[in-house]
Amino acid sequence: MPFLGQDWRSPGWSWIKTEDGWKRCESCSQKLERENNHCNISHSIILNSEDGEIFNNEEHEYASKKRKKDHFRNDTNTQSKIILINFILFYREKWIYVHKESTKERHGYCTLGEAFNRLDFSSAIQDIRRFNYVVKLLQLIAKSQLTSLSGVAQKNYFNILDKIVQKVLDDHHNPRLIKDLLQDLSSTLCILIRGVGKSVLVGNINIWICRLETILAWQQQLQDLQMTKQVNNGLTLSDLPLHMLNNILYRFSDGWDIITLGQVTPTLYMLSEDRQLWKKLCQYHFAEKQFCRHLILSEKGHIEWKLMYFALQKHYPAKEQYGDTLHFCRHCSILFWKDYHLALLFKDSGHPCTAADPDSCFTPVSPQHFIDLFKF
Repeated sequence: MPFLGQDWRSPGWSWIKTEDGWKRCESCSQKLERENNHCNISHSIILNSEDGEIFNNEEHEYASKKRKKDHFRNDTNTQSKIILINFILFYREKWIYVHKESTKERHGYCTLGEAFNRLDFSSAIQDIRRFNYVVKLLQLIAKSQLTSLSGVAQKNYFNILDKIVQKVLDDHHNPRLIKDLLQDLSSTLCILIRGVGKSVLVGNINIWICRLETILAWQQQLQDLQMTKQVNNGLTLSDLPLHMLNNILYRFSDGWDIITLGQVTPTLYMLSEDRQLWKKLCQYHFAEKQFCRHLILSEKGHIEWKLMYFALQKHYPAKEQYGDTLHFCRHCSILFWKDYHLALLFKDSGHPCTAADPDSCFTPVSPQHFIDLFKF
């Protein structure tokens, strides 16, 4: 008599008692299944012996089609990802909301490092109008705010600095500004590395030593930089009339630029030593009350305006002048880059402003004002 196991762990097999003990009882269906399997095996042997080549060809064609399909799908996904990344980079927001306290709508506050990461400074250095502005901002951060940057912001800072140095080495544009920036940055890093136990440096000390070595290498490259003489058979600066050359010198707002231009030709040197030129430059940057405290007279009793300019520059900050700056919207409390091309074409203010007259709410932000916005 067959025994049917009732244990839930049993697969439901049928058992029969024999002289040697209980043995599993095979049903007719299991016998048929075994016979079918045997037939399939023998049939496959016949196929392999007679039609093996046809079977292998079909399998090879199927595998090659599958590989082509997978390759096409991977290429499509890669192209889609590239298009998406380019879309994100092109339409990257160039503004940030500056909030100094927590509210119901916003938690936390905005930091200098967060603003430095969000605002697109990498593209700004490619614009000649914004180049001096970004360099001055990096110089102020190097002097006093380097330790307040997060690790990501510090990495972004040195990446932008690397792009600036490479740009100057390529186009020879304003190397004096970059030399001053690297000098201030190296001085700050030397002080921070020496007092590593007294100050907070984000990251390993060896990383900062490597960064300092990189800065010293940049300084050496800029020191070895030589201006290549351009061969031009057309009209040059020396061919211009004197009144036009004088008008160009009066357009400069930096005394060092006037001195540098005066070293080109004897004519430009004569024009760069004009007392009236330096008087206008002093009156542009400094107030009359400051003149009285630092008067420098010649042996003949004339005021040495050129010497006074550099003397006043040591005691008082010169007036800053930039082609383009960051702007701050007082209505929205948003810091942003203003794109004048988009503003003219699409009447785009550069950020999602809700004011009735957005232009009346914009305020240019100097580099020092940018630093002060994030001092809490």
